[in-house]
Amino acid sequence: MPLKTDSVEEPAINLTPMIDIVFLLVVFFMVGARFSELERRVDVKVPTVADVSTRSDEPDALVVNVTEDGTIEFDGRELSAEELEEEMRKAKGNFPGQAVLVRGDREGRYQNVMDALAACHRAGIASISLAHRVGKEPAP
Repeated sequence: MPLKTDSVEEPAINLTPMIDIVFLLVVFFMVGARFSELERRVDVKVPTVADVSTRSDEPDALVVNVTEDGTIEFDGRELSAEELEEEMRKAKGNFPGQAVLVRGDREGRYQNVMDALAACHRAGIASISLAHRVGKEPAP
């Protein structure tokens, strides 16, 4: 039975990678501390505001009313289809996902409602809804 006569080599810990990591951390914190020092040196008095919350939800749908005689009303004003289109373009510019609710009088002509819908569509409004009520139809 052959016996091993070689000396057993002791395991050694290689410290080079650990020293490299520690050196990088020291450099990182030195540079970071330098930038925060420069920021504090600038004399700026930041304004304060009272209880402000960010707007993360979508705005309410804009309401366009079409009366029985075909008048288009938006934001308390009577508008033509072209004026309505311009208002919708402005609204879409403020918020690209702006929704519009069109409320047409049930006794009015369908063409008048379609003119309002077409103006919204030409302005690039993607979310257009038609208002309705749920319930029984009243007797004529």
